[in-house]
Amino acid sequence: MPESFGGLLREFRTAAGISVAELAKRGNYSKGYISKIENDLKPPNAMLARICDGVLDAGGALIEAAREARARVEEANTLDRRQMLAGAGAVLGIALAGGPRPIVDERAVAGLRASFEQLRTLGMQTSPAVILEPLVAQTRTVHALARGNPEPVRSRLLLLAARMAEYTGWLSQEAGNEHDALSWTRHSSELGQAAGDLEMTSYAYVREAGLALYRQDPIAAIDLARQAQRLGRPGSRTFGLAARREAQGHALAGDRDAFERAMDTAAKPLYGAIVDSRNYPVLGSTAPDPLALARGWSLTDLGRPGDAATLLTAELTRVPAANRRTRARFGVRRSLAHALDGEIDESCRTLAETIDDVAHVDSATVRTDLRELGRCLSRWRGHHSVREIYPELSRVLHRR
Repeated sequence: MPESFGGLLREFRTAAGISVAELAKRGNYSKGYISKIENDLKPPNAMLARICDGVLDAGGALIEAAREARARVEEANTLDRRQMLAGAGAVLGIALAGGPRPIVDERAVAGLRASFEQLRTLGMQTSPAVILEPLVAQTRTVHALARGNPEPVRSRLLLLAARMAEYTGWLSQEAGNEHDALSWTRHSSELGQAAGDLEMTSYAYVREAGLALYRQDPIAAIDLARQAQRLGRPGSRTFGLAARREAQGHALAGDRDAFERAMDTAAKPLYGAIVDSRNYPVLGSTAPDPLALARGWSLTDLGRPGDAATLLTAELTRVPAANRRTRARFGVRRSLAHALDGEIDESCRTLAETIDDVAHVDSATVRTDLRELGRCLSRWRGHHSVREIYPELSRVLHRR
């Protein structure tokens, strides 16, 4: 087996009986560019790997080879968990203004929770920059109140602070700050443990697995998702979300069989779980069918962009218009799937439907896929649909 991506690409192309010129034509690349890739004069990118994998029916081998090539280059970017934990306390200094600690009753706890729910609803529709500052202040206040109140109010406040810290981590990721995302996520686990509830410990691993996915690190994503399933005390829903995240990791690694097994593991607890929100406001995605959306997302990674686009189109009709963040995330992914499938007109049409949501939610993670979509469409700059949508796409990508 060739050691380089270029050698592997040449091997599959030769076995398929396709010339360099024909492969370049089918993928809408230049012959010279494909030659440079095969001779390892240029590094492979994910988009080229997916296209060539589909054209040559490589079964995910080229996708995985390109990912391994990128991983070797990016190995130095791995974050050390223990170092981050050591610094978390300094990042999250928590104190109330001087004076006696206010006494909080159950009615006040309910009011604080309602206030957080309002911020979370707003977070579905607008930029993290609008939400993060008041959210951080509220999280620190709730934590400090827990320190000054007796049981059972203390535990109630700690559990609420844990959920708020987890959501702060998520919004930090959406704002493009992975350092803060990790710090807040791990702090949420500590708060849950302090309240005597290990559910948040398990869910924190699910969140960290999500961060690994966006770093294009399937090995870390799979490992963290598996830890979420066996550590702490995951409820049925958290266990299902962890298995779902594991499946996405396997898809990113190009392992179809492992992907299907993990999706099967996720189905029963997710579809059969009764959501218990007594301790925490609902953890994870509030989309009607998060498992189906994850499948649509992952089929692109598995080299089946046409199937991905079809499934995502069906599922997006079920996502409420008010949930702009979810619609932006999976809408861009659908447009990318169309583009990778060669359906350029449909990619541009669906992007035009989604671009307003993308602009409003201002998500760093959505922009990751949007940049890849932009690179894909840039190869079709002469196409009339691309010429129409490209100025708006560029405006959204560069608006900060």
